[in-house]
Amino acid sequence: MTDALVIGAGPAGLMAAETLARAGRQVLLAEGKPSAGRKFLMAGKSGLNLTKVEPLPRFKAAYHEAEPWLAPMLDAFGPKQVQGWASALGQQLFTGSTGRVFPVAMKASPLLRSWMARMEVDLRRRWHWQGWQGAGFVFDTPEGQKVLHPKVTVLALGGASWARLGSDGAWAPWLAGKGVKIAPFAPANMGFDMDWSAHMAPHFGMPVKNVALKAGEQVHRGEFVISERGLEGGGIYAVSRALREGAALTLDLVPDLGPEEVTARLFRPRGKQSLANFLRKALRLTGTRLALLQEFGRPLPEGPALAALIKALPVPHQGPRPMDEAISTAGGVARSALDETLMLRALPGVFCAGEMLDWEAPTGGYLLTACLSTGRWAGQHAADWNKEPALPG
Repeated sequence: MTDALVIGAGPAGLMAAETLARAGRQVLLAEGKPSAGRKFLMAGKSGLNLTKVEPLPRFKAAYHEAEPWLAPMLDAFGPKQVQGWASALGQQLFTGSTGRVFPVAMKASPLLRSWMARMEVDLRRRWHWQGWQGAGFVFDTPEGQKVLHPKVTVLALGGASWARLGSDGAWAPWLAGKGVKIAPFAPANMGFDMDWSAHMAPHFGMPVKNVALKAGEQVHRGEFVISERGLEGGGIYAVSRALREGAALTLDLVPDLGPEEVTARLFRPRGKQSLANFLRKALRLTGTRLALLQEFGRPLPEGPALAALIKALPVPHQGPRPMDEAISTAGGVARSALDETLMLRALPGVFCAGEMLDWEAPTGGYLLTACLSTGRWAGQHAADWNKEPALPG
């Protein structure tokens, strides 16, 4: 019989597996892909954002309604502990101007190699979980079908985005069939489709800087990118939940100027200047910001109406990009389906961790920290489940 089974070798699964092994359990770590940490490595291509330095109450508030649920786990293994963990793996870290923490190497691969090298687990690659056969976990493997009956299990199967990297959500109906409540999946930290006019083509791939995005009550200053498909990047991801839930998107194209100052500058003599040249000189409105104003504001009004438009430009969109393209997903195993140890109430001895749980958070270090934190929490509690008693003496 298998002692401890962990399914999924992303950050949450790796953390759970290592935690179990350090507690003395014999761990079989099953991964469907040819190697571990595929999405982790992809995230690191643009700079591996491990966590964020800010007061812990503010950090935990980023998880919104999931904060009370995750708080004990983040208290036990939050931003400070993540930095210590990465440093112990030989990674020199630095903190950016926004508080985001990165390895100096920026990439995920050196950290992952060091982590895997110290991990005393039995990693089985290309083991695709297929659900249950009775009480057994069924896998398609390179050696044929295998059925395992572990003493304890941790599921760390990811959400439902980036299926090619292993997070396809295929597990959801299998758990639902066992009586586990599953909240519907939805894209999170995603781009939005736009129906651009031909005039926007020269700006595809260009960043939009020095703007403030407003979605409902949320206001965020951040950069985003105009792509052929729509709007993408950190600034959009930061307000994506509000947009997904129906809030309208507006842009403040000159966030450092108040409405009165914008109006006053627009009342300066224009002379024979073109409107574009006048806006450039009066408001330093150029490039992608000016293109967006023309795209969504034409025919442009004058005076106070133009000032109001520049301070709150409506940006209609056609909804989120497909879920498989999203950085992460909302939905998954509901909090009510789990006890305080992250064990499934319907399946004693089966714990869950990582993005497959029903929580969401913005980018900026929150996603990875919660995956590591919940993986460690599930691994710690799973380690004590159905454990062989210590021999006397």
